[in-house]
Formats: sequence, structure tokens, C-alpha cells
Amino acid sequence: MSSATSVSSPSTKLYGGQAGRRVTVRDLAAAKERGERWPMVTAYDAMTAHVFDSAGIPVLLVGDSAAMVVYGYDSTLPVSVDDLLPLTAAVVRGSSRALVVADLPFGSYQASPQQALESAARFMKEAGAHAVKLEGGHRVLPQVEALVSAGIPVMAHLGLTPQSVNVFGGYRVQGRGQSGDELMADAKALEHAGAFSVVLECVPAELAKRVTGSLSIPTIGIGAGPDCDAQVLVWQDLMGLTERPAKFVKKYFDLAGEMDRAVRAFADEVTTGAFPTAEHSYR
Repeated sequence: MSSATSVSSPSTKLYGGQAGRRVTVRDLAAAKERGERWPMVTAYDAMTAHVFDSAGIPVLLVGDSAAMVVYGYDSTLPVSVDDLLPLTAAVVRGSSRALVVADLPFGSYQASPQQALESAARFMKEAGAHAVKLEGGHRVLPQVEALVSAGIPVMAHLGLTPQSVNVFGGYRVQGRGQSGDELMADAKALEHAGAFSVVLECVPAELAKRVTGSLSIPTIGIGAGPDCDAQVLVWQDLMGLTERPAKFVKKYFDLAGEMDRAVRAFADEVTTGAFPTAEHSYR
């Protein structure tokens, strides 16, 4: 087998696989065929990206959730392309194996396929992203087709699409009843348009299972039950930094508590004169 063939072949294991090259959308497709499940985590800076990349996380999402967890807004709507570009570039620089996906923020792609292409091109050219994500079903099919035709991999997003929260009247489960058939139709249309995967957010578990079984591209669940091909969480949620996380969040660590204890210990030692000692001083 030639070295060129070896480089282009899908890795044998997606999560925790060996470093050496970036994960590609072809690897994700191969994992779907094998029935291998995999994790995706958000990242917004180089240091945490390095930690997650070293842990073997195959896909890192620079989400528009940065609006809330980085910039302090109460929704994803205010964040802009210019806000997300430096975060995406940092995640790319901080990782060496993960596929880095950049969210297209609200207002950067809805107007037209041309607008979507211009926005996505900036993430690819200026930040080094490997793919982009956008929200919506049939209404964004022209944008998906334009991006894929231009060589830009597209991750789709259905169900609770946070950029449409004002239309939904809040953060509510989507896809119940007849709307489940519409979501299924959207998912199939997005696959046909060339999307390489689709995020399913806050949809009934049974619907997510049916969508996953009907598509040849991977589904990525967030509040969509256990039967999706992959699962994603905002890293601040899974690490316990979020005060009131959603029902679908499992807290894997009390980072907020550990940070509180550490900074209080530092402050106490500074005020009592216990820090710094000779060990932490120069001669």
C-alpha cells in the first residue's frame, strides 16, 4: 500500500484513534458503516482544544454557544462571524487530530447561498476550519448545496435550532406529532443536498432513532436519546460550570467547585503571606 493511499484511508478507530492526521468526513462516514459511536465536544480556545484533542475526541465544534459561555449573552443570536473567527483559529491551532467544525452564526447565511458561501469561506480561509455547521431544513437546502459544491463540508442541525428560539417561543422539544414527519423529511433532504452529518437537538428519542436508521450519514444527538451515531455536549456543561444545565446534560466533573476551592486557597495564602515562598521566588 502506498503512503498516499495510507494517508487517505479511514482510520480504524474514530474515538481515541492514533494521531498522525486529521479526522475527515470520510472517517465519520466509515464509522457510521461500522456502527461505531463517537463523541463531539465544543471548544473555544487553544488550551482546552489541546486537552480534548489529546483525549482522542475526534470532532471539535466551535459553537455559536460561545455567545453565552464566552461572551456572556443570554442566547446565541448576538455572536458574529468576526466574534467566532479567532476562536475557531485558536481551536485549530490547539488541536492536531480532531476535525474542527465552525458554526455559522445567526445572520451569516440565511439571506442567500452567496452569503453562506462568503461566510463559510472566511472560516475555512482565515481560521482553518475543516467544516461548517448551519441550522434549518428545507429552507437552507440551497445554501447547503452551494457550500458542498464549493468544496465546503456541511454539518446540518435540526430539531431545537437555537437561532430560531424566538420563533419556537423558548427552548422546547421539537418533532412531536406531525412535526416529526417534517423533521424526517428535512433530514433526508439535507442528506441528499450533500450534508455529511446532522445534529438532532431536543427531539424525542424514538424519532431520533428512526432518523438515524433512515440516513446513511451520521446523526449527532444532543437531548435526542441514545440511538444517534454520536453525542455532543457543550464542554462547560459536562464539566459542571453551568449553573442550570438542560435535562439532557450529564455533569462529569464539578469544575466550578474545584475552581472555587482553588482560587479561595490562593487568596487565603496571599492574604496571610503564605504565598509566595522561597520555592516560588527567584534569586
